[in-house]
Amino acid sequence: MYPGAHLDTPDKPAVIMADTGVVTTFAQLESQSVRIARTLRTRGVRAGAHVAVLATNTARVFDIYWAAMRSGVYLTMVNWHLTPGDIAYIVNDCGASTLIVDAALGDVATTLVPSIPEVGVRLSFGGTVNGYDDLDAAAARESDTPPDDQPRGADMLYSSGTTGRPKGIKPALPARQIRDAGDTMIEMNRTIWHVSAETVYLSPAPLYHAAPLRTCAAVQALGGTVVVMSRFDAQKALEYIERHRVTYSQWVPTVFVRMLTLPAAVRDRYDVSSLAVAVHAAAPCPVEVKHQMIDWWGPILSEYYSSTELNGLTLVDTPQRLAKPGTVGTPVLGVAHICDESGAELPPGTIGTIYFERDELPFEYHNDPEKTRAAIHPDHPTWTTTGDVGYLDDDGYLFLTDRGTFLIISGGVNIYPQEIENATITHPDVLDAAVIGEPDPDLGEAVVAVIQPVTPVDEIDTEQLAEAITDHLRTQVAGFKLPRRIEFTDRLPRTPTGKLVKRELAHQRPDR
Repeated sequence: MYPGAHLDTPDKPAVIMADTGVVTTFAQLESQSVRIARTLRTRGVRAGAHVAVLATNTARVFDIYWAAMRSGVYLTMVNWHLTPGDIAYIVNDCGASTLIVDAALGDVATTLVPSIPEVGVRLSFGGTVNGYDDLDAAAARESDTPPDDQPRGADMLYSSGTTGRPKGIKPALPARQIRDAGDTMIEMNRTIWHVSAETVYLSPAPLYHAAPLRTCAAVQALGGTVVVMSRFDAQKALEYIERHRVTYSQWVPTVFVRMLTLPAAVRDRYDVSSLAVAVHAAAPCPVEVKHQMIDWWGPILSEYYSSTELNGLTLVDTPQRLAKPGTVGTPVLGVAHICDESGAELPPGTIGTIYFERDELPFEYHNDPEKTRAAIHPDHPTWTTTGDVGYLDDDGYLFLTDRGTFLIISGGVNIYPQEIENATITHPDVLDAAVIGEPDPDLGEAVVAVIQPVTPVDEIDTEQLAEAITDHLRTQVAGFKLPRRIEFTDRLPRTPTGKLVKRELAHQRPDR
């Protein structure tokens, strides 16, 4: 299914921008996405090509998304908070022949041009950007009659790898037309969370992330309305739920915490009774936070565990989670297996690497066959893992216990320490560096850097050095990756072969 299937209600809102109230109807979404699809064809973009998009939270994202989906191309949304170097890396690595940018990001878009020589088609919307053609003007010249041949495209989103460099997660392109059913995310939303034409979905998260993008698209495909926040604000989220009579929403635990810290009088001011389903994922939710949300919103919380790779998915509803605190549920996509380092399957209650079994290999890492091979079980070619660690209980419920790559999840965002460590070590006063996560009541985890300076700790001004290191990192990594705190030590724990023992480092710290 797709938005054009709902033209029997042409004036129904497909998208409402929450902060401005601007509406995109299903008729407009259909017309605009067809025009953009034709613009891409006019410029030589064919099925199987890659289109990258750099955009803020704007309704135009969906025009472009559905244009890509009806053109048989891969769509890569790029996190605009990244450094220009990281953005250019993703655009180049995905093999984009086309880059579409939001004029609101015109400065960074202009700086990218010399770094993306293979991108032959550069388009901007919402204004003029140097080095880019005007997408709005080009699309206006095209017909909005859908072509007969509309092969289904797919997203190819990026998730950081063990080296800290982002890696594209590439699915196979569907062998069907945009009009045909069969999309996994659409079917899961329809059958699990009962999404329909009556659904009003609130999206408070950045649209370059997998879950918001895919869920918004699924709601539109099923005829529902998407309400998009340009950025998250705890009180405004409650206001929008009341104003738009939101029935379905998706969150990360961090925003639960921020809503719960609002004064009771503020929380009680808003009617959230329209909510039928509140989904959360991306990071483990503290038991107490979850209980407070259930007390406030009722037994409507639905938690899932998955990944951008979408190799599997588990689900747990409120009664199940209350009965089994800490579980992320039972599989609804794929079959879960827990295996040891050799690949042998482990019995219930035993901790090991989490694999999901599917009928066929669900993805590959773009330009990284070695990482793809590492994600596949040594004996079962359709069992894959993202490196997470946990166990199944006797009833088949999955519990997460660790992350095999020391991934930090801060505010629902994946942060890989090695990138920050590599940047930190280039500071002339740093001899060694380790980056770890620590529990944080607001973000879930906060980034902490532990530094071994060149000069012994008791001989330096640690506050001054911490400021200098932070200033240095601002030129190297995105702002959300900056350490919340920097500590100093005269020795970091390493093995004789030089491997950093992060578990030992964490256990040595008195606040862990």
